[in-house]
Amino acid sequence: MVEARQGRPLLVWSLLALPALLLWGHAVDSRLPAGGVAALEAAGGMEAALLRYSLLPRLCVALLAGASLGLAGALLQRVLRNPIADPSTLGISAGAQLAVAVFTLFPAAALALGLTREGAAFAGGLLAAGLVLLLGRRRGLEPTTLVLAGMLVSLTAGGVSAALILFNGDYLMSLFIWGGGSLSQQGWQPTLALAGRLAAAALAVLLVLRPLAILGLEDASARSLGVAVVALRLLAVALAVWLAAGVVAEVGVIGFLGLAAPAFARLAGARGQRQLLLWAPLIGAALLCLADGLVQLLAGGRGEILPTGAVTALLGGPLLIWLLPRLRTVGPALTGPAGPATRPTARPERLVLGLLLLLGAALTLALLVGRDPEGWHLATGQSLRDLLPWRLPRLAAAVAAGAMLAVAGTIVQRLTGNPLASPEILGIGAGSGLGLAAVLFSVSGAGLAAQLGGAALGAFLALLTILLLATRAGGGAERLLLGGIAVGSFCGALLTILMASGDSRAFQLLAWLTGSTHQIGAEQARLALASAVLLLAPLPFLVRWLGVLPLGEGVAAALGAPVAAARLLLVGLAALLTAAACLLVGPLSFVGLMAPHLARLAGLTRPGAQLLGAAVIGALLLAAADFLSRQLFFPYEMPVGLFASLVGAPYLVWFLGRAPAGGRRG
Repeated sequence: MVEARQGRPLLVWSLLALPALLLWGHAVDSRLPAGGVAALEAAGGMEAALLRYSLLPRLCVALLAGASLGLAGALLQRVLRNPIADPSTLGISAGAQLAVAVFTLFPAAALALGLTREGAAFAGGLLAAGLVLLLGRRRGLEPTTLVLAGMLVSLTAGGVSAALILFNGDYLMSLFIWGGGSLSQQGWQPTLALAGRLAAAALAVLLVLRPLAILGLEDASARSLGVAVVALRLLAVALAVWLAAGVVAEVGVIGFLGLAAPAFARLAGARGQRQLLLWAPLIGAALLCLADGLVQLLAGGRGEILPTGAVTALLGGPLLIWLLPRLRTVGPALTGPAGPATRPTARPERLVLGLLLLLGAALTLALLVGRDPEGWHLATGQSLRDLLPWRLPRLAAAVAAGAMLAVAGTIVQRLTGNPLASPEILGIGAGSGLGLAAVLFSVSGAGLAAQLGGAALGAFLALLTILLLATRAGGGAERLLLGGIAVGSFCGALLTILMASGDSRAFQLLAWLTGSTHQIGAEQARLALASAVLLLAPLPFLVRWLGVLPLGEGVAAALGAPVAAARLLLVGLAALLTAAACLLVGPLSFVGLMAPHLARLAGLTRPGAQLLGAAVIGALLLAAADFLSRQLFFPYEMPVGLFASLVGAPYLVWFLGRAPAGGRRG
């Protein structure tokens, strides 16, 4: 029985390697003339050069990149004792991608600092990993907290990358394809670089193999045996970052391969450390070769039509879903508000009235004050009348979107009892984007109504899937968040593939992704306001349900609430609100996370008061973001959704930092 189990990793590797070999054989054979390799070499010319300097290096890069990411994922999972740790889930790949994007767009500044492309990728990945570990340290490197922190870093880095791409349109499509993980090659240099890096990393792992085995014990036991736990953990993480950053620098982001390879190795029967560190790189190499072979088969000799990294990222969502019931969490649950309970305000109506007055003042300021080449100015008279058709529609749309996102976030947080639940973090925005993409790519000349319908359906299905996954995995805030990350990752990978396709409709998706409001006119503004009024109107009739459903199904049913119907109606309303808002400001703004918290911290703790206060705060946040995104970078303009997300990310850092400390391991 033991021998049979030990042979299973070889069997799984063979099942992956054989179809990969067949696909690559077909790719090579399709480029050969009737006489085979000898005839090709004799003829010379372009076909021979393509085989020697493009196809064969691509095969080697696929093998080496897959092995590097498999080893990186195995190291991270080993030293962090986290079965869902990999360069993608911990934000390492996103940090390295951002650093390489900066290096590509501003090479002179990077070279002045002495940074090479590989050095920039390593610095970005190391900074991202350091931030994730710092955020997770307070809760003893608990798996869910690390993945949440990694998602935060990934979203923030992705937002900054998108802003840089928009400000440098000449590099737009090439950066998107590279960001999706393109294995196209023009020589052997990347192969040699990856081979040297992998060989050095393998040697380093061999040197610390015994201490790594001891690190599998509790920290106190490992320290008693003479292991410098913190130093060894940091060394292993740095080694994994070095491997992942090398892959990002050479071929772009290859999503979730570091998660898939160790998971398949364990599923195949690899139990000990030696087996895992041996088989994870081999399975990673076979997986990436298989994925790239499928990409080339689909391309049919027409060049690269899909980025290989985005195709492998499609594995991430299903894998996380499969791992959810098997994940053990430690430390306190991420439920309830962080920090001490907030005392309800005695006069909530006065507080809401004050917030409305503040919103009015902010809107007046945004309409009257602006910048031109001569500096700041106050628009009055004819100047104001000329500017109102430009400023008023986008401000109205920002106010409507902010209110809708805030209410959707409040509903989701109260419905799940999870303070970190929001349309952005749970991937509901990404689901709405996938629904929007389905409409854009299937309906010619789709209007706003069709786009809204597709986005609403995508958001509803995403939220419903997340709730079902969390329930099947045993419930709890952690399972809900991880289910959201899984769904968001899957939808995000599909969106990346669509945007990297080069189709003209991909640019509509880019405009949606960045959340730009600069093209909103009077018609879109009226539709946004009408959607907000229509969707927010039923809230007074649903307030009671939001008060009793968090008490549990039994208590809610005893109090007369139709539990199933109420939950379905609230989920549908949250999805519609998210879809309508995301059509205007994109999937990233964090307003759905921040506004409910700010309302609660202000003393609006009851459902009705919190909904109303959060709606006003959300409108205020996005109105301010729209004004600042237009003025701070004048004459350039940052999309309002990206600007709001860059402001919201530090808030999430602060919130995670306030989470109750968990017990240290050991």
